[in-house]
Amino acid sequence: MKFHLPTAEIFIPDGLQVEEALARTTHMCISAHQDDIEIMAAGPILDCFQQNDLWFTGVVVTDGRGSPRDDLYKEYTDEEMRLVRFKEQKKAAILGEYAAQVLLDFPSKAIKDASKTEPVADLASLIKIASPRFVYTHNLADKHDTHVAVACRVISAIRSLPESERPKKLFGSEVWRDLDWMMDDDKVAFNLTKHENLQLALLGVFDSQISGGKRYDLASMGRRRANATYYASHGVDLALGLSYGMDLSPLIIDTSKDITEYVQGYIQRFTDDVKDRLERTGK
Repeated sequence: MKFHLPTAEIFIPDGLQVEEALARTTHMCISAHQDDIEIMAAGPILDCFQQNDLWFTGVVVTDGRGSPRDDLYKEYTDEEMRLVRFKEQKKAAILGEYAAQVLLDFPSKAIKDASKTEPVADLASLIKIASPRFVYTHNLADKHDTHVAVACRVISAIRSLPESERPKKLFGSEVWRDLDWMMDDDKVAFNLTKHENLQLALLGVFDSQISGGKRYDLASMGRRRANATYYASHGVDLALGLSYGMDLSPLIIDTSKDITEYVQGYIQRFTDDVKDRLERTGK
């Protein structure tokens, strides 16, 4: 693999050759920042954990230089924070037994600029070589600009590939806006009942963020438990933890589909449901 930035890295936890490590990938998560993967892709990480025929590869697109910092990291420079966040992401890859961890090292501004073709080209090359069956990225209704930009770059990268080289499924996952608001029939639910210890360990690795005042570990586990309990109003809990995904697969099957219109379809179905319930019960 050759990337546009010489500072990009591919880390292989079990020391396999890069080509062989990437080729075994079945599930891939492409995130904006270090720790996003462990927040939004616990489902595929657990699916692949300790399996011989299923392998998870993580991809972080940005460099982490602009991360908020406090406590031990309060005086760290942007470059020192970048190194810490790279180290933390590699620790997570070891804990989760990832096939590979890719760090593309782009600044956020390059990702948010749709005219920059380098991130799309790197992602397309990576997906082509790894050939994952399933790809996970940020949901298109997320409230973080860089997250949404990454999702759009992922869609562009997959669309640039021949149909035969595209993944079977693409999902948008929860980080900075959860997907509880979506209609139940629209949600893709990932059961996170098992291995809570591993889930906590993966989230807890990112000390620079937790010590900096953001308890992503507690918040993420709390959201998963809340999703499981509030999933069905007239039934008992079927899981101890759930995360939700938005199925983005139609956008890579039919490349003529408009991304904005597609997401607005989810929102419109939610709007219609609220309106219908008020009309039925509020008068």
